[in-house]
Amino acid sequence: MPPNTTASSGQKPGKSGRKKGRRARLFLIVLVLAIVGGVAFGAYWSISTVRASFPQTKGSITLDGLSGPVDVQRDGNGIPQIYAASDADLFMAQGYVQAQDRFYEMDVRRHMTSGRLSEMFGKGQVENDEFLRTLGWDRVAKKEYDTKLSASTKNYLQAYAKGVNAYLKGKDGKDISLEYAALGFSNDYEPQEWTPVDSVAWLKAMAWDLRGNMQDEIDRSLMTSRLGPKQIADLYPDYPYSRNKTIVQEGEYDTVTKSYVQGSSATASSTGTAGTGLTGNVTASGTGLQSQLSGLYDVLDNVPTAVGVNGNGIGSNSWVVAGSHTITGKPLLANDPHLSASLPSVWYQMGLHCRSVSSKCQYDVTGYTFAGMPGVVIGHNQDIAWGMTNSGADVTDLYLEKLTGDGYQYDGKVLPFTSREETIKIAGAESKKIVVRETNNGPLLSDRNDELVKVGKKATVDTAAPDRGDGYGISLRWTALDPGNSMDAVFAMDKASDWSEFRKASTSFDVPSQNLIYADTKDNIGYQLPGKIPMRGKGNGSLPSPGWDSKYKWTGYIPQSALPYEYNPKRGYIVTANQAVVDEGKYPYTLTTDWGYGTRSQRITDLIQSKIDGGGKISTDDMRQMQLDNSSEIAKLLVPKLLKIDVKDKNVREAQKLLEGWDYTQDADSAAAAYFNATWRNILKLAFGNKLPKELRVKGQCLYVDPVDTTGPVDDDDDKVRECGQRDADQAQPDGGDRWFEVVRKIIDDEKNDWWQAPRTRLDKATDTRDELFARALKDARWELTAKLGKDIDTWSWGRLHRLFLKNQTLGTEGPGFLKYMLNRGPWKLSGGEATVNATGWNAAGGYGVVWVPSMRMVVNLGDLDKSKWINLSGASGHAYSAHYTDQTDKWAKGELLPWAFSRKAVDKSTSDTLVLKP
Repeated sequence: MPPNTTASSGQKPGKSGRKKGRRARLFLIVLVLAIVGGVAFGAYWSISTVRASFPQTKGSITLDGLSGPVDVQRDGNGIPQIYAASDADLFMAQGYVQAQDRFYEMDVRRHMTSGRLSEMFGKGQVENDEFLRTLGWDRVAKKEYDTKLSASTKNYLQAYAKGVNAYLKGKDGKDISLEYAALGFSNDYEPQEWTPVDSVAWLKAMAWDLRGNMQDEIDRSLMTSRLGPKQIADLYPDYPYSRNKTIVQEGEYDTVTKSYVQGSSATASSTGTAGTGLTGNVTASGTGLQSQLSGLYDVLDNVPTAVGVNGNGIGSNSWVVAGSHTITGKPLLANDPHLSASLPSVWYQMGLHCRSVSSKCQYDVTGYTFAGMPGVVIGHNQDIAWGMTNSGADVTDLYLEKLTGDGYQYDGKVLPFTSREETIKIAGAESKKIVVRETNNGPLLSDRNDELVKVGKKATVDTAAPDRGDGYGISLRWTALDPGNSMDAVFAMDKASDWSEFRKASTSFDVPSQNLIYADTKDNIGYQLPGKIPMRGKGNGSLPSPGWDSKYKWTGYIPQSALPYEYNPKRGYIVTANQAVVDEGKYPYTLTTDWGYGTRSQRITDLIQSKIDGGGKISTDDMRQMQLDNSSEIAKLLVPKLLKIDVKDKNVREAQKLLEGWDYTQDADSAAAAYFNATWRNILKLAFGNKLPKELRVKGQCLYVDPVDTTGPVDDDDDKVRECGQRDADQAQPDGGDRWFEVVRKIIDDEKNDWWQAPRTRLDKATDTRDELFARALKDARWELTAKLGKDIDTWSWGRLHRLFLKNQTLGTEGPGFLKYMLNRGPWKLSGGEATVNATGWNAAGGYGVVWVPSMRMVVNLGDLDKSKWINLSGASGHAYSAHYTDQTDKWAKGELLPWAFSRKAVDKSTSDTLVLKP
């Protein structure tokens, strides 16, 4: 190093060195001033804006439209409990208070459901709006409001909207939230008044993300281009009825009464609730459907999520234990729905209380609500408690349509499309017009992608299609596109006082089809499957159907009396965690071909049963501890076999030793959990990834990233890391959920099964057997974690890989960097994993980061409702820098629950702030 540029030489720097030093110091000073100035400006801007938008929580506010005073009492976490003397005042106050905390979130939601995101965020959202306009959620919601909902429900929706608009009155965007102030830099958007239809439409968005097996329908169809029926059956194994219990166990379908009853000895032949259904439907062997479905992937992936991950990976846990098995002598009910990680949380905790329950004021209910929608969705009132999990019922079907001119073919005739023109307003740009076309099976989704339209016009398919003409398209039949009564069900459940009233309320819960679990203060427990679940002519919904053949149309819906239920079963508990609802041999209708495979549900069942068998009684804290169970069921199957692999490489052997003595618990600080999950991911890649059709491949995925050392000579480690670019850039990947658990379980003892064959690479020989593939996966996992976590395995932990970032769902994902910094939070290092009771889900196709979570947790104590517990993913507030923005997240991550006050005495004791709304 030249002496004039170093102080260690003992010489003074020369003239050149002094100039360089001055320039460096000047640059540093300017940089510091720029940073300080920027931070100061940002701090001033954000603090002044945030303060302007914080809600008033003390004192009093006058609201036009109230008939009497309303008390809003908030606890130390900002969770409100509202007390009123009439239903109208109660729901008007709910609208006002939710708007105080969450209006920006509500506004984004209604723009999403109506396909108007471009009005807020500009041309980058046009394609999403086009697709959402094609689905027409807001149009269906308006029909529901106009023609289906009861008069009382309409009154509640109107009162709620009145409360929201009372909050908005006289406020500019910057007075409402930080995000509006940020939007003001790029466009002149101002929030509009709230309408009752805005509330109803949110149920459509929720239903979309919980829609069932549409993705499996697409995947299975695309697989037919490369895989045979047996191979596809391998990848979609039958539900393991003999090992994983169904939800309903003590009831059967009665063929005489044509209803579901308990205690019946009748049996019914099943039409099939599992399998691939590869006969009778359209397959993807031709280029038309193949291209249409693969193109549909791109369209679906870009649609913004409401509560889930675009229909993938969604699950939930709920269970109820009768008083005979609890320390209180009354039921305990637990629920934790698994949804997308969002900020703020999709849930808003709240209590709605009539000062005196009467015909004038009918509600005394508390629980989890959706900001933007009146009522309580999950929770309890003074008599009953309820929870929900996604049933997975198949309520969507894709149809391949034969298009001719301005119409489509159906039973040999050409029928005209039902068409409408939609105008999409775009912030900062000219409006755009689109035409939405519908067949008798539903809207043409393929119209929303220019490439799909081109492909459809020149498509040829290898099916018994009518004469080829202009081409093909894909339409969607979905129960949520028909007007329903789900909003009526919310209010009916909120005031139900017993099992009979609760079941009656459930009959209006059209979509989404949810597993409803129940308990009451009189020591009754129950389960009901509600929803509009279609019956089909031909086909079972597992593959797209030919839209031109009326034999494949929906013929009706499963009668309400025939939907499975269970009441006070002898075993004393009911578990729902997305497993099969009923045994396939005891029910005549197809609910779905794609159940969750029961990994979580059976683990919960085993935990409850082991407690009972040991003579113990279950407590509220026992229920909480069950929610936090981190046990990996796939690890129990695989680890004993992985430990038998003779590993020569000392570095890989060092990692393999982590699995010795491991209890299969995926704690955040577990190195063994990190290494096992990396091995599991590599097993999936090697065994299945390279055999899937190219249309299913995840573009740009790479198992080895962030190499530890990129300097100096290239050693074996670096070479292994860098090879990713050539080997895995276009590699298919299974997601690693419990379907894949079952796939591997079916072939685990067949050591020479074809699935264990993996091709050679520059560094690895081809594998022909299970153990050869396992050895390679152990090695690949070692180098993957070396790249991600370092060579020293003592520093490895599952939490370093398995992290949760909470991102504001709009400007926190696509906004300027400084806004992301202001709006987003995290990371949190989490325990749990995929298909684990503590379901902090990750997708093996994309890495180990947390993508769906227990969005809330609750345990209701029916013996003493004030001893119930709850927690939310984030906090009550949607305002960044509010004390209640993420004040529950640390506790949530640790598995803690908050006290849940219900009685007026308990609420008064926990109250920190009181706001009086006056007429």
